[in-house]
Parts: sequence; structure tokens; C-alpha cells
Amino acid sequence: MDTSIKIRFAFIAALWIALVWLMVTSQPLTLRTLFFIVVSAVVVWVPLYKKYIKNGKGSEKQ
Repeated sequence: MDTSIKIRFAFIAALWIALVWLMVTSQPLTLRTLFFIVVSAVVVWVPLYKKYIKNGKGSEKQ
């Protein structure tokens, strides 16, 4: 993985963790809150995994 991709991953991870932290601290931790955390993780991390890790170096097949 290229250095710029690692920096992007770190920035997205920090932003996602900060937003999850805000959501958890602003309201009680319920099943609904956990559901939204899991859904947001899937929406954020699955496309990044498919693009950069599974296909390797972000090469898109045309």
C-alpha cells in the first residue's frame, strides 16, 4: 500500500472514530445506537476494503 493510501485510511479512521465517540457520548448506548455504529462501519469500510485491499493498489478494472 502506498503512503498516501495509508494516510487516507488513518484520516478516515480518525474521523469515523470521532463521530462514533460523539454519538456514543451524546446518548445512552442502546441496541439502536449499536446498530447505527455497525451500519456506518459497513458503509465506510467495505468499499475501501474492496477498492484498496482486495483489488490491490486501487487499480480499477475496466
